Amino acid sequence: MKLLTKEILNAFEKQGDTSQMKAEDIKIVAKFFNPAGAGTWYATEFDVKTGIFFGFVSIFNDFCDELGSFSLEELEDYKGPLGIGIERDRYFGKHYLIEVLEGERP
Repeated sequence: MKLLTKEILNAFEKQGDTSQMKAEDIKIVAKFFNPAGAGTWYATEFDVKTGIFFGFVSIFNDFCDELGSFSLEELEDYKGPLGIGIERDRYFGKHYLIEVLEGERP
């Protein structure tokens, strides 16, 4: 599966830098997940030049969940059991960063 499309890249560009925005105003542009194990990545920003996302990462849905950076290359290169890689939630609706910060996992 292609993790990024032109539409998603345009949405990241439209949202831009979120560092000065409130969490309730920051849209989660893309959700990536491991269909064969633990891990969900909620991306709110993407730097096309570096291939680095910023967003919320939840590996085990516990106290280790955090805001931070993660790379497109690492998501694309990961292969779990039976060679299954990270996928993008194609049906992910309109959600905001505040939701995951408050413990929801849409």
